[in-house]
Amino acid sequence: MDAMDATDDGTTARPRTLAEVAARRAADRPDHPAVLCEGRAVTYGRLHRESNRTAHALRAAGTRPGSRVAYLGKESESLYEIALACAKSGAVLVPVSWKLAPEEAAHILRDSGAEVLFTETAEPAAAARLRIALPRLRQVVSLDSRTGRGTGFAAWKADSPDRDLEPGTGPDDAVAQIYTSGTTGLPKGVVLAHRSFFGVAEAVERHGCDWVDFLPGDRCLIGMPGFHAGGLSYAMQGFVAGVTMVSTPVFIAQDVLRLIGELGVTGALLTPAMLQMLLAEPRATPAAFRTLRKVVYGGAPISPTLLRQCLRTLDCAFAQIYGSSETGNFAACLPPADHVPDSPRLPSAGRTYPGVELKVVGERGETLPPGEVGEVWVRSPARMLGYHGQPEATRATVQGGWIRMGDAGRLDADGYLFLCDRLHDTIIVGGENIYPVEVENALAAHPAVAGAAVVGAPDDRWGESVHAYVTLRSGQLASPRELMLHLKGRVADFKIPTAYEFLAELPRNANGKVLRRALRDRLWEGRERKVN
Repeated sequence: MDAMDATDDGTTARPRTLAEVAARRAADRPDHPAVLCEGRAVTYGRLHRESNRTAHALRAAGTRPGSRVAYLGKESESLYEIALACAKSGAVLVPVSWKLAPEEAAHILRDSGAEVLFTETAEPAAAARLRIALPRLRQVVSLDSRTGRGTGFAAWKADSPDRDLEPGTGPDDAVAQIYTSGTTGLPKGVVLAHRSFFGVAEAVERHGCDWVDFLPGDRCLIGMPGFHAGGLSYAMQGFVAGVTMVSTPVFIAQDVLRLIGELGVTGALLTPAMLQMLLAEPRATPAAFRTLRKVVYGGAPISPTLLRQCLRTLDCAFAQIYGSSETGNFAACLPPADHVPDSPRLPSAGRTYPGVELKVVGERGETLPPGEVGEVWVRSPARMLGYHGQPEATRATVQGGWIRMGDAGRLDADGYLFLCDRLHDTIIVGGENIYPVEVENALAAHPAVAGAAVVGAPDDRWGESVHAYVTLRSGQLASPRELMLHLKGRVADFKIPTAYEFLAELPRNANGKVLRRALRDRLWEGRERKVN
């Protein structure tokens, strides 16, 4: 616990909302850097003042508590200023992946009912088209103000006061809406409350766990983007602790390696694929990582081979996070003590955090004993409020306060979770979730394609790759290159299959449903686990 969070009688008086966090850190660490990004440093004092201005400007734009405010851009200090401004005005931040194809992003803007959009691509003509297509959109604000043209975000908020606001919100009110793909192929908005960024951290602190910690002088690199629950949560946890967060617009291994050395980065949130890319850099020597003390990673397990390379070259502690947007990112952690090559616990997702419960459930809804495989369920104080505008989907996922994870797994006698497979058809490429139906629908739009089934194939670098099985219409031809070009712009680049296999027909059950699992099993044959 920080000394700054203790009252005179020794009890803890911690902030309970992100708005309170900003005010607290501005008071106790006003000159300490909050965010470093591309050579720019924003102190906690400035972050508080500027997010106040942005909050007042949001109010002036007509937003009210509960209004959705979208951010469509790369990582920058502006994202976190806008996130805190939403918390201060009572609005809800909707971060949108800049990697998405235009129609994919448009779906999120429509579904969320965004009233204000901050974007890097807000030329007047495009902004006008957006406002016609999205009737609830009040304003489109360009994020290009750092070019010095005197327009955009800086000019938009310039005349707003920097005094504090009273949002009238509490720990259980919505503050962020993270979009995650669903089995229907259309992303669902996971609504997170302020408590999602506090509950688990407080429980960890109370129990004295050091699985994920921050020290006063830490500089922590946000490798996962803020449109992921993991990236946004890691940044907010850093602000709660009052440390410096290092933001980079895009993960480029060469640039990140340079930043670690130049800025003295001590902690980082990365995926195994990112770690592998860092190690592949010619300058990736132990000296390049001398300031690192801990890496937190998620999105996929780490292979023993990669772990050995990381331990040898990075020479720091590692902690694996298992969770989902629905759980508020936190569910289980494989602590540093278990990151030992050839350890029988290394293939596991770890144990639950303090304050979090986990069980494995059978087909009849019964809790299974250790060793038996079933569906993983999690109950966490950080769990979502629900899916935006989808009560039925919420009821299907949240049952009695438990989140159904959609993963098949088992617990050992010591409470370590071992994942065996995914119950649904999710593909995870470098930490990015992909659901087959969205890619299949895009493939089906090609005039030569009669049918398609998309599955995840094992990939040593990315965890999984996207593999497409395709049937063609009679007399029609299409090459893998032609299909790749067809998908370009229809789906995000990371969703485009890297391999295409043409079949005379797709395997189906008696009801005509494509048997994706049978196709996927071909690619995973001989492997003990069907997750990577």
